[in-house]
Parts: sequence; structure tokens; C-alpha cells
Amino acid sequence: MRKVILSAAILLLIVSAVFLRFRYRQAAFLRLAGFTQGTTYHIVVKQPLRVLLAGRQLVTGVEIDSVLHRFDLSLSAYVPESVISRINRNDPDVRTDSLFNVCFRTARRIWQESDGAFDITVGPLVDAWGFGPEGPIPVDSAVIDSLLQFVGMEKVHLVGNRVVKEDPRIRLDVNAIAQGWSVDVVADYLEKKGARHYLVEIGGELKARGRKGPGDPWKVGVDRPVDSNLVPGAQLQTVLQLHDKALATSGNYRKYYIKEGVKYGHEIDPHTGYPARNRLLSVTVLADSCILADGYATAFMVMGLEKSKAFVESRDNLDAFFVYSDEQGNFRTSYTQGFERLILK
Repeated sequence: MRKVILSAAILLLIVSAVFLRFRYRQAAFLRLAGFTQGTTYHIVVKQPLRVLLAGRQLVTGVEIDSVLHRFDLSLSAYVPESVISRINRNDPDVRTDSLFNVCFRTARRIWQESDGAFDITVGPLVDAWGFGPEGPIPVDSAVIDSLLQFVGMEKVHLVGNRVVKEDPRIRLDVNAIAQGWSVDVVADYLEKKGARHYLVEIGGELKARGRKGPGDPWKVGVDRPVDSNLVPGAQLQTVLQLHDKALATSGNYRKYYIKEGVKYGHEIDPHTGYPARNRLLSVTVLADSCILADGYATAFMVMGLEKSKAFVESRDNLDAFFVYSDEQGNFRTSYTQGFERLILK
């Protein structure tokens, strides 16, 4: 009888341990979601054991919303009182903050390295083509030529905490890099709270640190660049395993319009003033930070396939996945070796 009781007790302990481990694994993952920047965000955080034992959660949705609200007050052109909106209005009292400064300096770096393919002074052109907060204006070659005189990062400078423009009509548009930067900002906040394993996604741009579990990396999808694919994750081109990297995709399959049979995408070539026209359908870039991944992805859409491939292959801090159309209009893909290693077969 004693042996039976002892065996039953051991079995009970085993079952309890398995149950508690299951409950811990379930409770360990904190999932947060919300709306920001005209899109959605999703966050998964593996919470430390000390947090679970204390009966609390590592971070709340209210905290994340507060971080993103502070971000918008710096870099959203859709918020009238934001730093960038006041700069564009030439408010003499506006001073930049650390969020704006990092964004501006990173944008200048990518502008220099891409020979001007990426340029945040394209604001007037973005609006002219109907992709900014001001709405479209009638566009012809004369209008484009008149706006190009206000384009070029050599015409705007950050001096201390002030932006100095060579012409007050210069306006900044950081939409092509700010969303990636917001991913990094949220990730940095999680790090400060003690998170070591997490996945942050905002509007399809994302950053992963650590792993979902032992030997189990985070799995993320790359959207297929077809015009009907309006919802991130609905149609996937490929799936990756991501570990301590950031990822951003740029393409003309969501933000575009068709006028008189011609498709106009939102990626504006700063050299010509017109939407970029080349065979690239989308570019997905892997980098250590999402701000770099986002900015380079935009630059590559302007540079085109061959120049972008040569650029990536000359760098050891970038990898990329290109989706393009051949001369017959068929989908084709090209990717770096570093990117290929992450693709789930």
C-alpha cells in the first residue's frame, strides 16, 4: 500500500510539474496590440520569471501607446503640433528633440550612401503626387521642375536642436524611415523594462530579439507584392526565422493610384521628381536596426534592382530580398546569402 501511495504521489508531482510548466509557458508570453500611425502594432514579449512570480506583467498597452504618442509628437506630419509639422511651418520657436535628431542624422547618412536616392526633403513632391497630408495638386513637368528646387538634403541642416533651411519652402517627409524608427523606439523601451526576448511589429516593419523558445526562433512573413494584398500577412511571399535582427519592406503594391491607365507609386525619385519606375516590386531589408532597414528599403526601390544588389553585396551589415518582374511580367526573386539562410524551406 505504501508503494502504491508513493507512486501515486510521484505521479501527481509529475503531472503538477507538467501542468505548471504549461501554465508558465502560456503566461510567459505577453501579447499587446493597438493602432498607431494609421496602421496597427503587435508586440509579443517573453516575460522574465521574476515578473510572473511577482504577479504582474512587464509592460502595458497604455505604456506602449504613450511611447508611440510621444513619437508622433516628434515625427508625425499628421499631428499639427509635432516637431516636424512645426518645422515645415517654419515656426521660429520650434526645437528638435532626440527622436527627431536620430531620424534626421540617419536619413542624412542613407542619403549620402545612396547618392541621393533616399531624401526626406521630398515632402513637396510627395504632396504633389497625392501621397501626403495636403492631398494632390495638378502635376505637370513645370510643376515638378518648380518643386525640385526645394529638394536635396544639402539644402537643410541640423544645427544643435534647430533645423536650418536654405529656403523656407523646403518641407520634410520622414514617412519612409519613421515607422522603422518607431519599431526601434518601442524595442528600446522593452529593453529598459527588462525584456530580452520579444518581437515588435508596426505596419509590417519589425524587430526581433532573442528567441520564442529554446531552439525556436521568431517566425515572420514577407508579404507578396501584389496589388490585391492590402492586409499585412494575408498573402506571403516567404517566411523567415528571425533572431536579433530588424526587417522592413518597401513596395508599391499598397500605396498607389491609377490615373489614365498609369500606375503611380508612392516611392518618389528625388532626382527626377517623379514616382520611381523600374522592375522592382518590393524590397525587404535585414539590418541591425529597423530605422536602417526601412530607409535602405526605400532607397533601393528608387535605385532599382541592379544598383541595389551591388550596394547590398558591398555591405556586411545588410541583407536583402528582391521581388521583381521580368520582361514578360513574371514574378522573380533574388536574395543575398545571408537572407537565404533565414528562409524556412
